[in-house]
Amino acid sequence: MSQGKGDKGPNPYTVNIEKATTENEAFRDTLWTGKNLQLTVMSIPAGGEIGAEVHDGHDQFLRLEAGTLRAMIGTSETELELDEIVHDDDAIFVPSGKWHNFVNEGDEPAKVYSIYAPPEHKPGTFHATKADADSAEH
Repeated sequence: MSQGKGDKGPNPYTVNIEKATTENEAFRDTLWTGKNLQLTVMSIPAGGEIGAEVHDGHDQFLRLEAGTLRAMIGTSETELELDEIVHDDDAIFVPSGKWHNFVNEGDEPAKVYSIYAPPEHKPGTFHATKADADSAEH
């Protein structure tokens, strides 16, 4: 069974974030969880998606290190304030309480890191696939 690299928080930590993100093969691996923020890396396969969600009570920052994604953010799936293709080196900001989804419409995995403030997932969360993530949420 696949294992994550292990959550290094809340201890002081440095990481080559580009390398950690581009080398990650898991859907989600939590690298660091502190009291007020959290770092995860994600690999979204071609044709895959993060999944529609809303985070109440915290903001989210994402940076795409490789690939392309369709970024959709708004008050609902049909009321989008942002609907655009983002590319490697683009950053996306998701305000608290906004519906959002990111779909990989490209041919290669999209490699993303995400910072949640405050943390969204339990420390050490690791999901090898989106199916693993979906089953953990139910």
